[in-house]
Formats: sequence, structure tokens, C-alpha cells
Amino acid sequence: MNETGQIITIFIGQCGVQIGNACWELFCLEHGIMSDGYMSDNYYTDDNSYHSFFTPTQSGKFTPRTLMIDSEPTVIDEIRIGPYKCLYDPTVLITGKEDAANNFARGYYRTSEEIIELVLNGIRGVSESCSNLLGFLIFRSSGGGTGSGFTTSMLERLETDFGKVSKFNFTIYPAPNISTAVVEPYNSVLTIHRTIKYEDCCFIIDNEALYDICTRNLDINRPTYTNLNRLKAQIVSGLTTSLRFEGSFNVGLDELRTNLVPYPRLHFPLITHSPILTPQKLMNQLITVSSITNECFRSTNQMVKCDPRKGSYISCCMLYRGNVSPSDVNSTISSLKNNKTIKFVKWNLTAFKIGISYQPSIAVPDSDLGKADKSITMLSNNTIIHEAWVRLLEKFDLMFQRKSFVHHYLNEGLEESEFVNAKENISSLIDDYKNAENDYTI
Repeated sequence: MNETGQIITIFIGQCGVQIGNACWELFCLEHGIMSDGYMSDNYYTDDNSYHSFFTPTQSGKFTPRTLMIDSEPTVIDEIRIGPYKCLYDPTVLITGKEDAANNFARGYYRTSEEIIELVLNGIRGVSESCSNLLGFLIFRSSGGGTGSGFTTSMLERLETDFGKVSKFNFTIYPAPNISTAVVEPYNSVLTIHRTIKYEDCCFIIDNEALYDICTRNLDINRPTYTNLNRLKAQIVSGLTTSLRFEGSFNVGLDELRTNLVPYPRLHFPLITHSPILTPQKLMNQLITVSSITNECFRSTNQMVKCDPRKGSYISCCMLYRGNVSPSDVNSTISSLKNNKTIKFVKWNLTAFKIGISYQPSIAVPDSDLGKADKSITMLSNNTIIHEAWVRLLEKFDLMFQRKSFVHHYLNEGLEESEFVNAKENISSLIDDYKNAENDYTI
């Protein structure tokens, strides 16, 4: 196997850190690493697949190449005393003294001023152990104060030191009908406005879509954040499998960016994953390359509440793993091209990018998700994503017309003109996606 490239993961805010817990639980299982960071005696590997996410130390321990960041210590303190407390280097668990109070401006100014240098020094320290840094995977909620404001400040500073390194953002986006904070539309619009030029790709996930998937596919009547985050971890694992394990067609981060993003501003792909079934349902279904691929083109499997059939696909990256043959993939792609319900923009004639890894997915023991011998994670740039922005701006306008809650942002140093500029920028983004459906001129 060629030299393995390295990825730095950064989990920000309460939402991001909780996703991080689920991700490292799964990554440790995939690479045979125990909760204390040492390789399991029952696991043997003759490659360096673990180098993508873990840094080997002189003592034989494997330390996650990551940072966990929050403006207040509660969630990260749970890691410091939890079952994985020995896994992490203590210096990458970074906390401030007070939370950002669901306020973009407070996260951008006050929280940033308190911990930004600690974070940047931590990122530099982790990057120095990398011989071939491929990029950053950043996880946060756009509706929270730390996830929106602090992440924006960090991305602006990262541009100076790591301007050419890929930055992939996984953003938990305000769901259409459920919300944890009334000011989520403000925080989300402001952070998208400020970060759109500092990130190469932003994968949007809304928890409401995941709630529906867990209820429908996994028979969970009341999904918890643990259920949702373990599903998100499977998606991240599927996206990075080609970077870590052998396969007939491996896809790197730069290839994903090249094939998914036709214009710099249109970098918000949809994510789907299949199969998402309980162990019992998996036993009673025939899982084929064709069946799991077709699942990915249905609205019920989207990680954002939207119907891709109402828009047009600009590009698709289909990342298979497990017992998958290239001939089955080719025949499936051919049938998709003849499917009249799946629309593609007319100006892109080579819309598919394929990755195949031989490593099958792994399910966390005692979890609700079954282990299949083949699976797919599909990343697709579809013009329908503009519906998510339209919903967001409608909620933004309802509050901003009355200047509701605006004074909280002004008191932290944000100017009112920033709200106006942010709204105009998102409106322009909506127009960009609408234009992409009919024309190639953005």
C-alpha cells in the first residue's frame, strides 16, 4: 500500500464533540484499537491504514489525530472521565470557561479571543506529526454559538497557515420543524455568509431527517443523540474508507472536491447512505449493489429534508465498500442513466465518480444498525439544496423584520449591517443553484 495520507479531525461545540465520541468509537473498532489506544491482541494488520486517523507513539499507543473544542467544559469533561479517557492526548481537549449562549457574535468575538490561540497551537502541533496532510474534517452545528461563531473565526485563521489544505465541513443544520434554539436561523445564516469562502466542501445534515430514518428503518420510536451520532459516524467512515483501506478504485479528498464542486460557491453536497437497517431486517433482505444504489436516490434516505427528484444532479460520488464488484457497479450506473425520474444538469455529461473499497462496514456492538457485507455512501451535488436555504431565510426574515433578538448580537460587537449582508449572500447562493439547473453560467 502506498504512503497513507493523514487527516486531522476537529470537533467543535457540544454537538461536534458528541459526534466526535461516536466517530472515535467506530474508528477504533475499524482499526482494532482499544479504548486505551493500544492495538487489540486479536487484531492483525500488515498495512498502515490506521495512519490516516491515528498517530503511533513510541510506547506503541495510537493517538487520535484530532481536536475536541468547546467554549465551556461540561461535555469534554465527560470525555476526561469516560471510558475513552486514555485514548486522547490531553492537550487536544480544549475548553473555555463559559459557553457562547447560542450567539454567533459571542462565539466569534468573546470565545474566540479566549481560546483561539490554544486551538491554533493545537492544530499546528497535530499537523507537525503529519508527513502527508490531506485535509481537515470539521464537525459542528451551525445553529449553536460555538459551532457557528468560533468555527468561523477558526476557519478565517486557518486560511493563513493552511490555505491550500482541503477543509471539509460537516454541519448540523437547523431542521425544518424541530429546533433547540429560536435563534438558529440567525446563527446559521451568519456562519454560512462568513465561511463560504474558507471551506472547500460543506456536507449538511439535519437531525429531523435522521430522526425519520431511525424511526422508519431502525424501528427506534424515540431516537437519542447517540442513535443519530452513530449514524453520522457511519457516514464519515464511508466517506474516508478509500483513504484508509485497499480497494480497486480509491478516492481522495482532492478527487471528491474536484468531482463534486463545479464552482467554488456550489459546495454543499447531499449525503445518503445505504443500507440503514436493523440486524433482523438485514437477515431477511437480499442486499445487492443495485438495491443499495437505488436507495440513495430516494428522498427517504437523504440526510437533509428535501426531495432530490425535484432538482437536478450536478454530480455524484458513489463510495462503495465491502463485497462489491466493478462490473455490478457499471451495470447499475448504466441503468441509472436510463432512469427518467433521476435528472441531471445538461451541461455535465460525466456526472459519476466511483470509489470501491474492499473493507466492509462495521457496526458498533449492541447498536441498532446491522452490519452488511456491502454498503454505499453517496455524496451528490443537487440543485434542490436551495430549498434548505429558502426555508432558512424565511425563518430569518420573520425575526429580523421585527429586529427580534438582534440586540444580543449587537451587544457582543456585531453590526446590524452584517445581518443584511448575510441575507443577501444567501439569497445569491439560492440564485446560483437555480441558475446551475438550467445554465452553466454562475
